[in-house]
Amino acid sequence: MGTFLHRLMTLSFLLSSAPNVYGSNICTSRGVTTCQQCLAVHPSCAWCSQEEFGKGGSGASRCDLKENLLNGGCSNAALEFPSSSMTVENDAPLSDKASGTTNSVTQIKPQKLRMVLRPGDSKRFTVSVKQVEDYPVDLYYLMDLSYSMKDDLARLRTLGDELAEAMGRTTSNLRMGFGAFVDKTTSPYMYTFPPEAVTNPCYGIHLQCQAQFGFKHVLSLTEKVERFTEEVKKQQVSRNRDAPEGGFDAVMQAVVCKDRIGWRPDASHLLVFTTDAKTHIALDGRIAGIVQPNDGLCHLDNENVYNKSTVLDYPSLALMTEKMSENNINLVFAVTSYVVPLYKEYSKLIPGTTVGTLSDDSGNVIQLIEEAYAKIRSKVELEQIGVPEELNLSYNASCLNGEVIPGLRSCSGLKIGDTVSFSVDAELRSCPKEKSHTFTIKPLGFKDSLEVTVDYACSCSCEETTEANSPHCSNGNGTYECGVCQCHPGRLGPHCECSVEDYSPSDDANCIEKPGGPICSGRGDCLCGQCSCHANEFGQVWGKYCQCDDFNCLRFKGALCSDHGKCDCGRCQCDSGWEGENCNCTTRKDTCQSAFGICSGRGNCECGECQCTQPGAYGATCEKCPTCPDSCVIKEACVECQHFKRGQYIKENSCSRICKNEIKVVEELGLLKNAMNCSYKDDNDCLVHFQYYEDENGKSILFVLKEPDCPEGPDILVAVLAGIGAILLLGLVGLLIWKLLVTIHDRREFARFEEERAKAKWDTANNPLYKGATSTFTNVAYRGN
Repeated sequence: MGTFLHRLMTLSFLLSSAPNVYGSNICTSRGVTTCQQCLAVHPSCAWCSQEEFGKGGSGASRCDLKENLLNGGCSNAALEFPSSSMTVENDAPLSDKASGTTNSVTQIKPQKLRMVLRPGDSKRFTVSVKQVEDYPVDLYYLMDLSYSMKDDLARLRTLGDELAEAMGRTTSNLRMGFGAFVDKTTSPYMYTFPPEAVTNPCYGIHLQCQAQFGFKHVLSLTEKVERFTEEVKKQQVSRNRDAPEGGFDAVMQAVVCKDRIGWRPDASHLLVFTTDAKTHIALDGRIAGIVQPNDGLCHLDNENVYNKSTVLDYPSLALMTEKMSENNINLVFAVTSYVVPLYKEYSKLIPGTTVGTLSDDSGNVIQLIEEAYAKIRSKVELEQIGVPEELNLSYNASCLNGEVIPGLRSCSGLKIGDTVSFSVDAELRSCPKEKSHTFTIKPLGFKDSLEVTVDYACSCSCEETTEANSPHCSNGNGTYECGVCQCHPGRLGPHCECSVEDYSPSDDANCIEKPGGPICSGRGDCLCGQCSCHANEFGQVWGKYCQCDDFNCLRFKGALCSDHGKCDCGRCQCDSGWEGENCNCTTRKDTCQSAFGICSGRGNCECGECQCTQPGAYGATCEKCPTCPDSCVIKEACVECQHFKRGQYIKENSCSRICKNEIKVVEELGLLKNAMNCSYKDDNDCLVHFQYYEDENGKSILFVLKEPDCPEGPDILVAVLAGIGAILLLGLVGLLIWKLLVTIHDRREFARFEEERAKAKWDTANNPLYKGATSTFTNVAYRGN
């Protein structure tokens, strides 16, 4: 029995505090035995290293709230209570304009700060970012020179001056460079037979092409636009065997070979990637037997050609993202419509990337670059580099009009010269091994950054005077540290005065939480009347009765408290920004925010995602609902500002920020499936007709009739003639009625006359005195012969 208990003692946390303090507050309930453990419980906890503290039956715990320790007789000199603090070490003001140079240009403030953090505590600081005017721009044009791009190359030869002129409207300090790519120079990516096809891949189609290459740096960044045009004119297309190209190899080299390319440290870096095909990605090199991963280093030979094309695999998206962030590169995918959906998916995985649809001959590439640069400058997004796992950062953005958006670390819809700010809460969740750490916060694509150094207040100053085998601990049976004895195996008690051999079954009653319950909750042994909790491979067990642990909490997808909180005695204590029984529900609302409010007013924001309640509504923020009754009302203001250049959005200068849909003016509204026909009356009482439609890609389009239906003013001549006509008509109708009445009356009178005449008897009598002039006699002898 003694050997078994001795083994348990070497693995358990020894509870030496007085029994009656457990559960009084968060500091005393954990039953910690060392100063360092006490500081890790909660930022409000303090430790008293005073030797005689707690004597005389007071039962005071050395780990308690600061005021309790002072009231209990602990001196200030023996009090261990490090506090969190923050100091700004460099806070230069933001610049207004670069004036073509970047000397002393500041786009982020502060630039350096230092903080001291205790476990569980946090400090807040504010980061301000400003897009200064006339900032220098480095533009590197990376072109696919495979055979299908021959028309694009011919077009690019004439666009150098136009491109420089267009970008000159944005900056007075522009540098341009040029590079090209095809694919890896090995089978099955290139033609190797017949031998002539190696030097002329177009041999089979009877044309002259240059030999295939992986990536070739042609022109370093220069202010001389004519050099760009000259070098482009010298280029010839090549030809590779398979459809995908080796563009990501070229992107990696253009990013990391900053000395060869000529990237300036104090400039905006635009890498324009043009192609009409898909691109190979990491692990595709296995087809050619290339298994060595891309190392993210520069490999250009003396002729500025990528010389590891057949040795290193294509780079992964994660490696590209890392290197682009290190070198502050903004990647612009200018690709044809056939592959736009693919590169849009890539852009979701590579921060700071934009995608534009390139015409078949690259004729619109200048417009794409202008739009892409404007889009880049209209958005500020913070990225964090080198933040340790133990440190949790949460953001609140203050963008346009001072509106604070919780949980967001980006602002969009900005103009050059706008200043935005972000409040950052830095919370130390647990103590790392090192004593301090430095990380960086910077706007994506900017050279400017904020350097933050965090000193971890996890240790106590009294630990520096530790005394081994101290006489304070029952004649050397323990180590005296910060006012308490850390007993040797086999010893217990405040001064290690109790031996395991002194164990008595009668002491077990002091180790049972409830009558009839298990000793030490079944997770420890009762030694000298105190519970010695068993060690557990899953975490820590503590408490007077070993009733608490940090691993029996709800899990989500196998992660304890969803990795967003701490398990504290069976309950998840969620980190800032998370809630729920298992801390799997974010409190962020910015992901549900649209231009028309939370979930566009058509749903509820639950765990950072919109649950659409309006029938027919869909989309990340329920913003898509062409059949919703309010779609017409929402889009009405966009028609007013985009088509007629008037209305509330024009007054607020927010039309381009809110109205992202495309406007098309038509002569007649068509019949489109799932489109909604809308109409409204404007201030001139004109009826405006338009149609709201969303295509299969989710793009919103407003078809507006060219001319509104406006009411015409009254015609005086028509009104007079109408009046006269009405009078004549009434007169004619009156005459007709009079004639009808007279006719009816006459007919009635005539009928009455005829009736009276028929009744008269005088004209039917015979006069007996009258004898007619003719007499008739009958001859009786006549026989008819």
